[in-house]
Amino acid sequence: MFFKQNTSQKIISDAKIPKIGVMKVMKIFEKLLELGADVKVKEPLANHTSMKLGGPVDYLVFPNDQESFVESLRFLNEYGIPWKIMGFGTNLIVEDREHPGAVLKTERLTSIRFEGSEVIAECGISLKRLCRLCALEGLSGLEFAYGIPGSLGGAIYMNAGAYGGEMGEVVKEVLVFDGKESRWISRDELSFGYRESLLKKEKLIALKAVLRLKRDDPQNVQSRMIDFLRRRIEKQPLDLPSAGSVFKRPREGFYVGKAIESLGLKGYRIGGAEISRKHAGFIVNIGGAKFEDILKLIDLVRREVKRNYDVVLETEVEIWRSSKR
Repeated sequence: MFFKQNTSQKIISDAKIPKIGVMKVMKIFEKLLELGADVKVKEPLANHTSMKLGGPVDYLVFPNDQESFVESLRFLNEYGIPWKIMGFGTNLIVEDREHPGAVLKTERLTSIRFEGSEVIAECGISLKRLCRLCALEGLSGLEFAYGIPGSLGGAIYMNAGAYGGEMGEVVKEVLVFDGKESRWISRDELSFGYRESLLKKEKLIALKAVLRLKRDDPQNVQSRMIDFLRRRIEKQPLDLPSAGSVFKRPREGFYVGKAIESLGLKGYRIGGAEISRKHAGFIVNIGGAKFEDILKLIDLVRREVKRNYDVVLETEVEIWRSSKR
């Protein structure tokens, strides 16, 4: 079922109404619509993740602006409905069971403006579009992020990085929502570390960010972006569904992909999930992969790396399990 804001039309599919009472369901829908969001019910999350995995969620919510995003979160909290945030679903491994509660997608929160060498952008803008617009403005500093899939909010949340650059290096401040109120947090307070930030530690939600970049010739910026993208295409399995690099680097100089390859696990397959033949740091969905297939591969890699290298691997991807058992 899909309800769209500002229209009397209701487009109804064969999806089942959540078993919490029709009146309660309608009340939740009507309130979310009032707050400026569009809503789908029992929408498979597999339609919204790069790994093509994920069972249906009770409510998939599309806030149409920052105010509707914040007010929808407040309402869900008040109503006791569990929720999660999704940008483009590019670093998620989502269980293929029903997911009670709501998932809020930030893909419509994409406003951006430039003030000198600073960029003020909402959390839902894609890194790809953000990098392109910065290049056109002759602003340098985000070239490393070109080709990283996902949204600005997600990239700041996990301090995404590549080719020697990290988001924490260009962030000046972030407007966050803590479930009750919104406030600005400076770069120094954000405690950026390797794939870590204050947002991740304290479960804060990024609404918008100010990035501080440097002036450069647009052609030079674009040239560096193209070079980074070329390297990604050459080394990463971009032609198959994946959630990106699966594991964090455990220490400087230890390359997880090379370690996995040295153990003879490149191309190892469980069900429809495979350790990429192109880059062993990726797990790809070669067709019909199940949540458990991917978890088994992750456990296998962790076990073998610990046994052979005495190194404990942590996942860089986020794993969403269903609370329904």
